[in-house]
Amino acid sequence: MHVSGLLTSLTTRTLTDCPASRHDGRPVHRSDPGRARGRAGHGGRSQRDLGTEWDGRGAGHDHYPEFPTAQCLLLLLVLLLQLLMFYHVSLTVRNEEERRRRRRRKRISQDTKMETIPNCEACTKPSVDEIRLWSQSFDKLMRNPAGRNVFREFLRTEYSEENMLFWLACEDLKQELNKGAIEEKARSIYEDYISILSPKEVSLDARVREVINRKMQDPTPHSFEDAQLQIYTLMHRDSYPRFLSSSIYKSLIHGGSRTSSES
Repeated sequence: MHVSGLLTSLTTRTLTDCPASRHDGRPVHRSDPGRARGRAGHGGRSQRDLGTEWDGRGAGHDHYPEFPTAQCLLLLLVLLLQLLMFYHVSLTVRNEEERRRRRRRKRISQDTKMETIPNCEACTKPSVDEIRLWSQSFDKLMRNPAGRNVFREFLRTEYSEENMLFWLACEDLKQELNKGAIEEKARSIYEDYISILSPKEVSLDARVREVINRKMQDPTPHSFEDAQLQIYTLMHRDSYPRFLSSSIYKSLIHGGSRTSSES
């Protein structure tokens, strides 16, 4: 990153420009044979004891100017400011998704019930074997309509249900053949899940957003393919492991096991 290169440059300049100092704060003079002979000729007394010669500017010849010390302080201050800026940028990137979730949390009514998820896919009640298959791979979970409904229920508890809704909308778009319907559905998906003004905006990187903006000039059933894959990967890596250890999934496993044993 260019910030680290700048910090290295500033540090090098600081170490190069700053003169060495003694414990009393005065600069240490480099060894000078003439100066050493002068001290020896005066019986070991230092030039400071004998008095200092002054030039026309009123400064002693053996005294370094004060400017280098001020320059070092300025460079160190700049270095500190750069470090603070770098830390701020890193913290902003790490917390971007968490801030989005907090904002979404405030917009969702607290009395919303998980049991009444609208527009669930029609499906039959899953068997115990089907439920257990969901833990073998994320693909098996997503290929099963009942598995998608249960996983969507879990995502709603994490305020990330829009990821599943977006994925389902993309699947529906892929089945469309009518040109007018394709454009209408693509525009609806963009406004609902891609637009930064939407409360259901999904988390996509800049590259994918740029691809979508280009494809929206002439929408096709596969305009959101890159975005759909990115959201699928996000659910797989981030939400799926927590789903398997959630009370929602465990209750299905235990409930199905008890029903099976009773029968």
